[in-house]
Amino acid sequence: MDFGLTTEERALADAVKDFVDNRVEPQMVEIEATNRIPDGTFAEAAALGLFGISIPEEYGGTALTRFSRALVHQMLGRSGFGFAGAIAAHTGIGSDGLVALGTQEQKRRYLPRMASGELRAAFAITEPEAGSDAGSVRTHARKKGDRYYLNGVKRFISGGARAGLITVIARTNTTEKPKELSVFLVEPSFPGFRVGAVYDTMGTRGQPIAELVFEDCEVPQQNRLGEEGKGWLAAMKILGDARPLVAARCVGACERLIEISTDYAKNRKQFGRAIGEFQAIQFMLADMATRTEAARWLTYHAASLADQGRATPEVISMAKLYASEALAFVADSAVQIQGGSAYVTGNPVGRFYRDARVTRIYEGTSEIQRLIIGRALLRH
Repeated sequence: MDFGLTTEERALADAVKDFVDNRVEPQMVEIEATNRIPDGTFAEAAALGLFGISIPEEYGGTALTRFSRALVHQMLGRSGFGFAGAIAAHTGIGSDGLVALGTQEQKRRYLPRMASGELRAAFAITEPEAGSDAGSVRTHARKKGDRYYLNGVKRFISGGARAGLITVIARTNTTEKPKELSVFLVEPSFPGFRVGAVYDTMGTRGQPIAELVFEDCEVPQQNRLGEEGKGWLAAMKILGDARPLVAARCVGACERLIEISTDYAKNRKQFGRAIGEFQAIQFMLADMATRTEAARWLTYHAASLADQGRATPEVISMAKLYASEALAFVADSAVQIQGGSAYVTGNPVGRFYRDARVTRIYEGTSEIQRLIIGRALLRH
């Protein structure tokens, strides 16, 4: 299959790459220290159209294809995963459900402000007792009149502390059947909602993850997304659609790490010559490049099939699994090439190393991806 980029795709990728390399990356030392992305950086991202890539044109977005979205995320992966994750949470899991399932009234109310970056979105499914086992969600929505009252706690929600709209998965039945869930659009101004703990993390700095607390949180009936009790399939599709984009960010990070590592290998001298002349370093670079290229092809393949409506869950899982584990290998190798220099605060290699770890956890752990792939093989 030919994954040669069109002129338009190349221009899109180059524009995002230029923004990430020249506007985002120079701020990363400060972002790491403060754990906050400046509002001005988000404003620049909004001006570039990054907040609208998943939103239909009629609501102010650009409605990029899955393949083009993967290219955008690949370039976002070249810098801190906190910034990349903020864009990803908004344009992926934070908006895909509304675009796919929302009523015209819901879309008109929220999507234009989301496309402009005025309203940032998040997605909340994880709970203290519900992580990989998404069917164990305990947040409950009780209907009374024209309102639902949500009670429960969501945990580790990316962008939850600053989101203006949160897609929340909650249980609406009383028998607690694992797959009878519903989806709600919650604004932080709704009575009974509050942000709980905001966690400090080892990586993805600038995009703090938060605990969200619902105490008889009043949600108007018109803010239910889709049919009551049909939220399981919606949640799984939202998460599944995000996985090739995680893979794409991993590919972008791998590419940047190879650039940094080859430059270092050319200029760092030991024993009277550049360390890149030693076979041990060449072998590491070769393995880094090979895994990156394999991850790129799997990711492009999954995104391309998604555009054709032919992407299977196992193909999507293969891309996410392989790319995230390739990044772990590449980041570790980059640290090894630089040695002690990479272990010092402020070195981007160390940052990538810490950021890489979460990619094997969020949007479905590596173990869950292997389950999806293995079960598909057994079914077939």
